Amino acid sequence: MTSSTEYGSHSWELLVTVDHQHEEVQKEFVLRVTGDLHIGGVMLKLVEQIKIPQDWSDYALWWEQKKCWLLKTHWTLDKCGVQADAKLFFTTQHKMLRLRLPNMKTVRLKVSFSSVVFKAVSDICKILNIRRSEELSLLKQSEDALKKKKKKDKNSKEPVTEDILNLCDSPVSSGLSGSPGLYSKTMTPTYDPVSGTPASSTITWFSDSPLTEQNCSILALSHPNCSPETLAEMYQPRTLADKAKLNAGWLDSSRSLMEQGILEDDQLLLRFKYYTFFDLNPKYDAVRINQIYEQARWAILLEEIDCTEEEMLIFAALQAYHVSKLSLSSEAQDSTCESEVDEVEAALSNLEVTLEGGNTSNILEDITDIPKLADNLRLVRPRKLSLKAIKPYWFVFKDTSVSYFKNKESAQGEPIEKLNLKGCEVVPDVNVAAKKFGIKLLIPVADGMNEVYLRCENENQYARWMAACVLASKGKTMADSSYHPEVHKILSFLKMKNWTMSPQAVSDPESIDMKPECFVSLRYTKKYKPKQLAARILEAHQNVSQMTLVEAKLRFIQAWQSLPEFGLSYYIVRFKGSKKDDVLGVSYNRLIRIDIATGDPITTWRFSNMKQWNVNWEIRQVAIEFDQNVFIAFTCLSADCKIIHEYIGGYIFLSTRSKDQNETLDEDLFHKLTGGQE
Repeated sequence: MTSSTEYGSHSWELLVTVDHQHEEVQKEFVLRVTGDLHIGGVMLKLVEQIKIPQDWSDYALWWEQKKCWLLKTHWTLDKCGVQADAKLFFTTQHKMLRLRLPNMKTVRLKVSFSSVVFKAVSDICKILNIRRSEELSLLKQSEDALKKKKKKDKNSKEPVTEDILNLCDSPVSSGLSGSPGLYSKTMTPTYDPVSGTPASSTITWFSDSPLTEQNCSILALSHPNCSPETLAEMYQPRTLADKAKLNAGWLDSSRSLMEQGILEDDQLLLRFKYYTFFDLNPKYDAVRINQIYEQARWAILLEEIDCTEEEMLIFAALQAYHVSKLSLSSEAQDSTCESEVDEVEAALSNLEVTLEGGNTSNILEDITDIPKLADNLRLVRPRKLSLKAIKPYWFVFKDTSVSYFKNKESAQGEPIEKLNLKGCEVVPDVNVAAKKFGIKLLIPVADGMNEVYLRCENENQYARWMAACVLASKGKTMADSSYHPEVHKILSFLKMKNWTMSPQAVSDPESIDMKPECFVSLRYTKKYKPKQLAARILEAHQNVSQMTLVEAKLRFIQAWQSLPEFGLSYYIVRFKGSKKDDVLGVSYNRLIRIDIATGDPITTWRFSNMKQWNVNWEIRQVAIEFDQNVFIAFTCLSADCKIIHEYIGGYIFLSTRSKDQNETLDEDLFHKLTGGQE
């Protein structure tokens, strides 16, 4: 027996389990402590008692019942709230994690299980040489996808062996000095801007890191597609509710992996969560561009985003007979001429997406004469008229409004109607082969959305009016500097769609050494025979055949960004006062309320009009206030409301980025905008 005077009347026993690999040494230790002993002192006592000579610097105390790390070593046990009934684990902070990248490759690397996810993702991206880590996050695979995988594994006669790229030689915590999160203009280019391969000047850097030149190629270059059979076995969302399930598993960026129940060697998905791809540069971003391209490619193949048949063929042509062939060809490794670099950089300038409303100086345009458009267009109102009653009018586009008149002569008087496009949804209604150039406008009104179609005569007219509508929906006029690049982007996409039948291009589709059905979604493999698909893809390929490898990927990303559903993450919600469920679409610049049965947009709210938002954590309700005394409140049914709260705050945080920033990201601001009280 030990006398109470030896330890003091306030001492008590604390049980600590040590996570170590020495089988001959016990794992459970009992320490006699007092409430005023600090955490660092507990760890020191423990190590002295273990008596194993090893490096314990990565170890920390994990409190199992409270699901939290005790990382503040100067705090006392009393301050932490640790008492005799506490179960503490002395374990490593860095553990192995398997990550499924957007290109469906799995990497295995050491990740901090004690840092918040935002910091852990930043460290992971340093290892993988991906800049702008704030655009990515970690996602748990949806339950439906896991069920399909288990069913596939059960039916498979052969054991499934996954090809895993092991990057565990170097712990992520050390980071890589060669891959900063931002870059300066004097920074050495890391990649060839045409082929995406590591530049010769950086090969020595790769050899000193776990990301060797070979491993870099796995991440920066595309590889042959999977078979249609494999595609059929993968989970594909069929409805909006299915799509909502895909976004339910985002991890909380303000908490650590361990706090969210992630265990060592678990598999998570590393994905681009925020669709604002800022400051893309082929000289530094080969891995990043390839992974964005791959995320877009799989979203289209698995029909996570809808596109027309014409658009599907463009995507197939870009990925199948261009990206795949160039990636496999040694010609892609050749050095480039300066004109090609300029083409790629010109394409990049069109790719950069910024969150509207983030920079108030853009709203006050320094211009006296705002341009206007005036033209003969045709108007269709599906809800009031039959589709045959298409009437021509004289349209005038000025500021952010469209007015239409009976004819050009009456344009000096009062218009028949004036449509304010600020906050509206703009959807392309185009079929280039059929010479159909339509713009679908969904204009917010008191009881929902007013649907209006504008029909243009040709590509050039469509590009000018479409660009004006897109800018007006964001509250910008044609005087904005982004108007002409937007027109150019629309025209370049139409040009890709505009192909004609070339006898020499499709004379021998059988000579193609790739299966065309690998490059389109299952819907089209069921609709067409392989020979028909090959011929149609080759027709589309004529307009993209002259592109370099990186430019083809950038064009693919650009085409993906042009789709109406691009960047929308869906959640099933119940609005306050409503008796039925709706779908909420969260985008980089707006929220959209969507009818769950029909898929039609009901109302749109733009972030630029948002005054404030908050969460009632007790009833898990998100409340948002917009301009003009508009209030909305909803509870999230398909995911935790913290995920939507973080999405809104995350997009607003990303809008604060600027190219002039050479300093690191303001992580505190991110957590302030996304963390809430939790």
